[in-house]
Amino acid sequence: MSMFAFKPDPDFSRLRKALLRQGEPDHVPLYELFADLEIVYEVIKHDEWVHPASKALVNAVKSRLIKFYYMLGYDYVPLFALATFPRDNRVSVSDTAALSRGQRSWQDEHHGVINNREDFEKYPWPSPESVDYSAFETLAGKLPDGMKIIGMTSGVLENVMWLTGYETLARLLYEDPQLASDMFHRVGETLVSVHQTLARMDCIGAVAMGDDMGFKTSTMISPRHLREYVFPWQKRIVTAAHSGDKPFILHSCGNLKTIMNDLIDFVGIDAKHSYEDQILPVTEAKRLYGSRVAVAGGLDMDLLCRASPGEVRRHTRRVIDECAPGGGYCLGTGNSVANYINLENYLTMLDEGRRNSSV
Repeated sequence: MSMFAFKPDPDFSRLRKALLRQGEPDHVPLYELFADLEIVYEVIKHDEWVHPASKALVNAVKSRLIKFYYMLGYDYVPLFALATFPRDNRVSVSDTAALSRGQRSWQDEHHGVINNREDFEKYPWPSPESVDYSAFETLAGKLPDGMKIIGMTSGVLENVMWLTGYETLARLLYEDPQLASDMFHRVGETLVSVHQTLARMDCIGAVAMGDDMGFKTSTMISPRHLREYVFPWQKRIVTAAHSGDKPFILHSCGNLKTIMNDLIDFVGIDAKHSYEDQILPVTEAKRLYGSRVAVAGGLDMDLLCRASPGEVRRHTRRVIDECAPGGGYCLGTGNSVANYINLENYLTMLDEGRRNSSV
């Protein structure tokens, strides 16, 4: 199966139409939060395509990203705004993925860099003015016709949990709610500023925020606390995106059943991304919420890791057949193009999606 025997035809208006639920586009667009660089490099090293505008820069990371997303049929390139809150509370082990990065790290949930008021006052909080947007300007100058950038950041709850560790945040919400509130304020005001800037950029077609709020059976913190501390800041971020006529995509993992109405009706998201079959299959999400919010992704990560290519193709066809009618759907993985998924399965999903020239 050749993954590159088709002519890319990027058109961001196709993706925008799906994100805003404005009817059925000419074919189902693709959407991912991001693809791990191990996947990007493994895919592009096997082909000879080079966009004319970037021949001299083909070895640069940004050019490789453009090449990857263009040749696989995406209408955009994702790019994170580096509004980084410095921390060192991570743990690491050897990465056993087939396309290994050597070490895989994740959040230390037991300890944070901010555990009390003294830590909060000493912390080197970044200013919104310190965020560097030069990568967006560089990338914009290399995009093929029809493509846009989706500007991305990590989220409100995510950043607070990363700074405190999950256990510390759970304690602060009850023992020191003022400190918890101050944490959300410092993170929230920075992210609002970043999204205001992204919304003003002509090269950006939409904005996205990754803010994981749940796990398999529930939300990470109570819906009451989410409504008090998180949703007001998320709403301001969505308002910032809409001020520049940019659709807003929320990536959030976990069981969000108790807060979906808040996210749609109060926060005002345009699209929801990240689905897991054990929690809420994407086909069921489309039935439940598709008349109110766009649905993106949904090919379960476990399926993409362990199923056969034939099973992936059949499942992809079923998802398209159930989710695409009426519009408001974008095809993609349930979470991201992680370096541990089966690459052939990912490419099979895309190949089957391209067969859907009309809904």
